[in-house]
Amino acid sequence: MNSRLRLALLFFGCVLLAAPAANAQPKLIDAHLHYNGDPAFLKLLLAKLDQVDGVAFLLVQPKDLDGVKDSIQQHANRLVGFGEIELDHPKALDQIDRFHAAGFRGLGELSGPRKNFDDPEYSPIYERAERYGMFLLFHTGIVNRTTPEIPADISVDRMRITKLDNIARRYPKINIIGAHLGNPDYPWAAEIARWNPNIYVDLSGSTLIKKQEDYGFFKSIFWWSSIVSLHSPKGGPSAFEKIVFGSDVFGGELEEFDRELERYHKMLDACGVPAEAQANIFSGTLWRLLNRK
Repeated sequence: MNSRLRLALLFFGCVLLAAPAANAQPKLIDAHLHYNGDPAFLKLLLAKLDQVDGVAFLLVQPKDLDGVKDSIQQHANRLVGFGEIELDHPKALDQIDRFHAAGFRGLGELSGPRKNFDDPEYSPIYERAERYGMFLLFHTGIVNRTTPEIPADISVDRMRITKLDNIARRYPKINIIGAHLGNPDYPWAAEIARWNPNIYVDLSGSTLIKKQEDYGFFKSIFWWSSIVSLHSPKGGPSAFEKIVFGSDVFGGELEEFDRELERYHKMLDACGVPAEAQANIFSGTLWRLLNRK
């Protein structure tokens, strides 16, 4: 064996040994984190993700794509790109193509539609997402109003969690995340997630703040653990596994990441959610979906 061949085999052997570590499941996956367009924030975020052994679904607006796509590719073990498109934008399909070409795995946070989320006018967008195997992250429920003096064609009724039921049934190959547990339509959110195997929810936003004195409430809506019934799909070890972690960090306020993580842990512990189920909530479920062939 000549020296050149020996070096080549040694190199590829090292690559193969390193591959499992590079592809190892992280301890935490954040399904809902907004990029504010500031490279300095990105550095802080990467440091935080290294600290917690985490991955973030980074929500990127079209205007920021060119400036951040290389960083996402370079830090593929920490960042997963999501394109933050507007459903009513005249070039929405072109934007989806650009995000897909850049290796992005999803679209969201989809918000502020001029029609209901499940309106047929948005079908081409969902069809394109399904073709590309992209996740969809929807804002559901109440939405903030930071500039009340400016007229805006925004309606929370168009963004109800109930609108996702029809989308999930029409596009069964799309993995859907309903942000904010449909706040305040919590029972609807849980029931829709119960029947749709391709719908998950995050608890980001104000829900875990306003319910902090009544965390046991969540046991009443995630009720079907291990249930065997003709009136319910086969129950898993914990109904809480329809939840995924999402911080909803936006505007560069990275401190919200730790605050929301603490809220999740307090609620899940208060509800007696087993450690195995919690591991899926914080990482396992999304890791499996990301790596599903």
